Amino acid sequence: MSVPVLELEHITKTFRERGGKRFKALDDLSAVVLEGECVGIVGESGCGKSTLARIITRLILPDSGSVRFCGTDLVTIKGSRLRSAYRNMKMIFQEPRSSFDPRLTLGESIGDALKPVMGSSRDRKDKIEELLAVVGLDRRFASFYPMQVSGGECQRAAIARAIAQKPKLLICDEATSALDVSVQAQVIELLGRIRRETGISYLFISHDLALVSSFCDRTYVLYGGKVVEEGPTRQIINHPKEEYTKKLLASVLTV
Repeated sequence: MSVPVLELEHITKTFRERGGKRFKALDDLSAVVLEGECVGIVGESGCGKSTLARIITRLILPDSGSVRFCGTDLVTIKGSRLRSAYRNMKMIFQEPRSSFDPRLTLGESIGDALKPVMGSSRDRKDKIEELLAVVGLDRRFASFYPMQVSGGECQRAAIARAIAQKPKLLICDEATSALDVSVQAQVIELLGRIRRETGISYLFISHDLALVSSFCDRTYVLYGGKVVEEGPTRQIINHPKEEYTKKLLASVLTV
């Protein structure tokens, strides 16, 4: 039986707008990602997806609720325990170039991700080439800077960096939305292959229900900071229950 990797329970987050008015970005949200599972979080802009990602990665704290990763509540721990937990959770961002230091080559950035687990520079060099090969890039790319490669190539390098420490969970925050359709398909295929080969879990955050339907086992549909529908992705696509989900599907079908 699969065990939970990530458990979100009753997450609430309120922000204060200009003028003093408050609004709930997340409202009593609960979700779970099981070991080896790919879970989609889908909804339009403003539904709370980005706020949720920022809470999971501890960029901000929730007003209430818990974020348990491999049984540890990330909201309450600090210091070395927190750093250790986040070695097993990595994130792939929407804009791959902006996630890299432009002053470093792709190889140097991947090498920095390896330093906590691999002390020898020779071993790191070999591992960098191995990771680049995993994501379909040859060793020459280690010497390239982010601005010298295409968006798809840069995202492949970002994936190589993300899997360097063999994490248990990858959070993909609109990880393909900045890519053209053909490159998007290649990156999705790559993520799927890595999942099959490693058993890694994914939390796949997207506004694109069609993309989620091709990749995720289960899906949570967000609207106004709440989960309005959840279940096996195929069931949600074929038999949506909520009007908002039907609206998302209709927007995909009419594009």
